Amino acid sequence: MNSIQYTVRGVSSKLDAELRREARTSGKTLNSLVVETLEQAKLPSSDVLYDDLDWFIGSAPDDGGDFDAAQAWLNDLPAEPA
Repeated sequence: MNSIQYTVRGVSSKLDAELRREARTSGKTLNSLVVETLEQAKLPSSDVLYDDLDWFIGSAPDDGGDFDAAQAWLNDLPAEPA
């Protein structure tokens, strides 16, 4: 892969410390962490999996058939005259 070298100026000491901390704890070099972070921010994957509501699907407790009974009762109501 061809690569281009960048020089980034104006990095705050707080950002520098956070990037270095994350690189150290993840076992990555500072350069690889910065490149990976930029790629994630500017080149989003087309394989994005949206799972933000997966915890909710199928999580309704069993109501013992109360919902179905209420729905049947509503369905049996006479239609309102127009």
